[in-house]
Amino acid sequence: MKSFLSHRGKHETVHGGKKMAKCPKCGTDVAKPKKTWKMAGRPDKTGKRMQLEIGLYGCTKCENTFREVLSKTKI
Repeated sequence: MKSFLSHRGKHETVHGGKKMAKCPKCGTDVAKPKKTWKMAGRPDKTGKRMQLEIGLYGCTKCENTFREVLSKTKI
């Protein structure tokens, strides 16, 4: 089963140097997340964990709510 975290960058576009998330339902670019948070991901094969920053977006066109991974760093 694939997690939503494994799709990093799939719906991401860059406009004017800013990363924008793309709505998976209708394809509209959404510039600013409603909320962001950090969480620890699952450990990799060497046992190191990834710190993920996740953004919650709301589409202005179809009102779909979706999440997008904003950054990954090893901790």
